[in-house]
Amino acid sequence: MKGYEAPTYGDLIAEAYDDLYVDVSEAQLDVLEKLAGDGAALELGVGTGRVALPLAERGVEVHGVDASEDMLDRLRAKPGGEFVRATVSDFRIIEPDGPFSLVYVVFNTFFSLTSQEDQLACFASVADHLEPGGSFLIEAFYPDLSRFDRGQTVRATSVGLDAVQLEVTQHDPVRQLITNQHVVLSREGTRMYPVVLRYAWPSELDLMALAAGLRLRERWGDWDERPFTSGSGRHITLYSNDEDH
Repeated sequence: MKGYEAPTYGDLIAEAYDDLYVDVSEAQLDVLEKLAGDGAALELGVGTGRVALPLAERGVEVHGVDASEDMLDRLRAKPGGEFVRATVSDFRIIEPDGPFSLVYVVFNTFFSLTSQEDQLACFASVADHLEPGGSFLIEAFYPDLSRFDRGQTVRATSVGLDAVQLEVTQHDPVRQLITNQHVVLSREGTRMYPVVLRYAWPSELDLMALAAGLRLRERWGDWDERPFTSGSGRHITLYSNDEDH
């Protein structure tokens, strides 16, 4: 997508993000709080603080990085925003010093790194910032290539009385790239929120982890820690820098 850069998604969607995505479960927060323990946590792609703020409310020291200043402005303006130490940064190379007991990236955000090289760099940087026995958690979709017809798809994600939300997507299987426009049609007009993702299969993520000196610890199908199966649409994967952890 010509002109698309790391901050583009966040800069364009910041004003509407919290209206579009509000699904943070207690089970998700329970897992993250347990993994953080008494240490500090770092969220990659912290955005408007959808996850970081309620986690900080539980007493966890939360740091965050995001490529979009507009997203972080939204975070800082919220009640409790001052308790999340947020930095503008592309998370290929992590800038906060750490060490962290937990680094996490949720809601498919790891795939916003649009090349394998960048994803490998992120794993290596995470490994450098984890304390001994620390954890790296990734929540991501399991690629379903059957949803594409001749490399594309158009589908309605929401149909309401006053608005319709559409997802228009092109798929490049060679580069494992998904180029997407989230289109909102409403009485107020049309809004478009582009995003480019480079998906990776769980086995590929495991190899990236090994290259960075991390080991697969757990893989669940949901935040209730149910097993990951062939029918799971997403996975929550946990890596550790201590194979005996």
